[in-house]
Amino acid sequence: MSPQLSTWKNSGEYIFYSSFQHQLFVKQLGNSNASTEKTLLLIHGFPESSYSYHAVVDGLLEKFDRIILFDMLGYGLSDKPTKNYTYSLFEQADTVFEVWKHFNIKGGHLLSHDMGDSVSTEIVARHENGLMPAWFSEGLQSLTFTNGSMVLKLASLRITQKILLSNYGYLMKNLSTFTIFNQQIRSAHGNENLSADEINILWEANTLQDGHKKSYLTIKYLNDRKRFEKTRWLPALAQTKLPIHICWGNEDAVAKVEMAHYLKEKICKNATLTIMEGLGHFCQLGSPEKWVKYVSNFYKN
Repeated sequence: MSPQLSTWKNSGEYIFYSSFQHQLFVKQLGNSNASTEKTLLLIHGFPESSYSYHAVVDGLLEKFDRIILFDMLGYGLSDKPTKNYTYSLFEQADTVFEVWKHFNIKGGHLLSHDMGDSVSTEIVARHENGLMPAWFSEGLQSLTFTNGSMVLKLASLRITQKILLSNYGYLMKNLSTFTIFNQQIRSAHGNENLSADEINILWEANTLQDGHKKSYLTIKYLNDRKRFEKTRWLPALAQTKLPIHICWGNEDAVAKVEMAHYLKEKICKNATLTIMEGLGHFCQLGSPEKWVKYVSNFYKN
């Protein structure tokens, strides 16, 4: 394991989740007794892990006293089961609450990226339908969505993503190589400011427990978007009174900036919209200092 990923791992811990005892990598930074108003909850994207926030957590700790991160099942340092887990957005949202319960989280500000945006919208749907757990008594303080395919009809999926979502996606497990991964990440990002080192660690985290051969499972969350986006998730976003921040890198080649404008104009009309000029899809990795500045302006001191 690379020194960077090893250091990240050593500052976290593992918890067991579900009756099948899957191991989840979880991490808490800052003051464990921080108030809800000073707590930030992070959810990563596909095909990433909590490590994607490694370059921005110090900057975020200037605004918040406590940050909670973890790796979804199927990602990073967590287990990557092929049985007894479906990788649906509903199960992933259940997993989020399991992590928050472990850390005795009663509420906080939620920030998500990519697939994490979809998980967050399921959490919003539960909030709007009165389905939040009783122990989460202080609730969501705000939501920040960054560069994720929240309106699937506007997403420009990569060829590999389309193949993985097809009936033949499982065949990709024998064709997944660093060369293809590198090309797809750079293609999705949409500009040049993503270092080889960051891509190498993204790949390394994917290959743990042969995760790179299981992308045909983890990407199935997009099938959930097809089924429930118009009937459950976008209506919940339109209905909620929670403060929402749409914070978008405008050079994203997959979740293009038109998606952010659509969300603001058609769905979350009371949201704060921030366009991150010159930033791509993985902007917290490619331009961490700029990303922190854009994101942080939304939060009160």
